[in-house]
Amino acid sequence: MSGLKQLGWAGALWMLTGFYIAHAGQSMSIVLSAENMSNLGVVLGKAAPASELPLLVVPAKVVIPTSGEYIVSAAQPGLITRLLAAVNDTVKKNQLLAQIDSPALLELQGHFLKANSLLQLATVMYERDKKLLQEGVIASRREQETLSQYNAALLDVNQSKQLLGMAGMTDDEIEQLAKNHRLQGQLSVYAPINGMVIERFTVAGTRVDSLTPLYRIANLDELWLDINIPQEHIADIKIGDRVEIENIGIFPEPSDLVDNTAIISQIGVNVNPDNQTILVRARIKNSKTIQQVAAVRAGEKITVKIIRASGKSAFSIPNTAIAQYEGKSLIFKRTATGFEVCPVTVIAMQAEKAIVKSAALGGNEVIAVGGAAALKANWLGLGSGE
Repeated sequence: MSGLKQLGWAGALWMLTGFYIAHAGQSMSIVLSAENMSNLGVVLGKAAPASELPLLVVPAKVVIPTSGEYIVSAAQPGLITRLLAAVNDTVKKNQLLAQIDSPALLELQGHFLKANSLLQLATVMYERDKKLLQEGVIASRREQETLSQYNAALLDVNQSKQLLGMAGMTDDEIEQLAKNHRLQGQLSVYAPINGMVIERFTVAGTRVDSLTPLYRIANLDELWLDINIPQEHIADIKIGDRVEIENIGIFPEPSDLVDNTAIISQIGVNVNPDNQTILVRARIKNSKTIQQVAAVRAGEKITVKIIRASGKSAFSIPNTAIAQYEGKSLIFKRTATGFEVCPVTVIAMQAEKAIVKSAALGGNEVIAVGGAAALKANWLGLGSGE
């Protein structure tokens, strides 16, 4: 029968109170034979060095970097005749997305052709007057006048080219227009980047104004995590901390496993007054693989764990290895004659394990990973040790 049963609850309470009072002079070691250790149900194990410390488990949202999103608009007013891409389609840079019948484009092309003709005439006049000036036939003032006319015509042509480019015409199309003088009233709209169509804003047969949005396209090669950290925990977070995406699925083949890691790159300075959180941003390291394998997508709300490298002084032990006494956490380190009672600082608690720091741990110590409660009772004299 145990010491508690022999003493009864009143005696046990008296003895426990006595040990609390006398603890200052109490030995921090337990002499215990292997037989008694077995009787107490003590299980031995080692404290494993913990390379990382879990800091927080918080919600996050998967977002597209602002530099990766593009709005494709109608550069000129007109009637949409074709839309060639749908939502979730993957598109390549310069791929045709839409066609618009645009009278305004015809006007721009006509102005370009007129300006180009005037430039050719101004060029001929300037070359003639420059030659006549060299021969002394005309005054320099006249040569300066034709030079001014040439420069004005050149400026008008360049401006017309810029407007046609802004209207959606390519350099090759503008060059062909200058050569064959064939006006083309159909405006072609091209993809500005390699990416995916995230949103379509209109349908074929719609009349649109200049700069009316047609598509939203995003480059999904990189994704961010926007994490709202409670302001009382922001001091625990540092740039470079690792963020682990949780619950991304179980994959049957080793080749399907994915590194579900992001790295904190920005920490905000403003507190959201509505929920007293601070925005922290992390960059997902392998966004394309996570999207393909783990189905993590832009706009999704997920759970993440923020982790930091711990250095060499932290250790992972089972929760069952820790005993509580007077508000302190204790472990029991194996010695030649029994166990040494060692205080530890608990850094983080997980489902089955705890991350601790202790001056008594160096990495190779054997500790009691089971039966800590019985060892504490034995240390306090509440058990017979049998």
